[in-house]
Amino acid sequence: MAYENILFELADGIATITMNRNDTRNALSWGMAADIGDALDRLGDARVLILTGAGKGFCSGGDMSAHTPEGLGFGDMLGNGLSTAVNPMLMKLHALDIPVIAAVNGAAAGAGAPLALSADFVIAGQSAFFYFAFPHVGLALDAGASWLMPRLVGLARASEALFLAERIPAAKAADWGMIHKAVADDALMDEARALAARLASGPTRSYALIRHALQRGASSGYAEALAHEAEAQRAAGNSRDCAEAVAAFLAKRAPVFEGR
Repeated sequence: MAYENILFELADGIATITMNRNDTRNALSWGMAADIGDALDRLGDARVLILTGAGKGFCSGGDMSAHTPEGLGFGDMLGNGLSTAVNPMLMKLHALDIPVIAAVNGAAAGAGAPLALSADFVIAGQSAFFYFAFPHVGLALDAGASWLMPRLVGLARASEALFLAERIPAAKAADWGMIHKAVADDALMDEARALAARLASGPTRSYALIRHALQRGASSGYAEALAHEAEAQRAAGNSRDCAEAVAAFLAKRAPVFEGR
């Protein structure tokens, strides 16, 4: 399907969503959020997702040129757009049963920063940076920044990033543990695709259960996490991929996972 604001590809079990609004450095308009959300509904048999940006930037943040209907305040317009377009898309991304890789080129600014950090693996080019610009334009946080940053880097560093709103270069983000790794700019997509191919050939059912366990574990008590792990392990142990892994171990061969 063709989209106005993104490119969408699906091949060899790897889905790729590329934000494609070069005139705005891929600003996250309501239309782009809706396009991403629609593409997330069409992943089919994809076993991993890559999210990236076309051109010189990953995502420059929310589209500040968005039209404000007559009689509606700018803040009301923002709140409505977040509630009806951006947040539903982010919830779909959060709920996926497949791993998500963000390949960050150039700026991941404003809402673009937490959008990138919503991925399970964030790979950034060396010239990339994360920039929580919200206070510089008199705004609060959105796109999940308040939930993600304390969990990724702790409250002190989250406060530094979100209050002071200074650029966080890729190398610093890697040092902080914000992202998976920083790589040479010209190696970014090769690194992302290599990781995607590895994940696409892995035990997809296991990955889904691990992904959701990590999400729940970040906000649950110890006993709840243990109980959820037991149920997830029951489901994983009954999967065809687990049966294949056991058979391969006994036969002293490499397993061939089918994602079931």
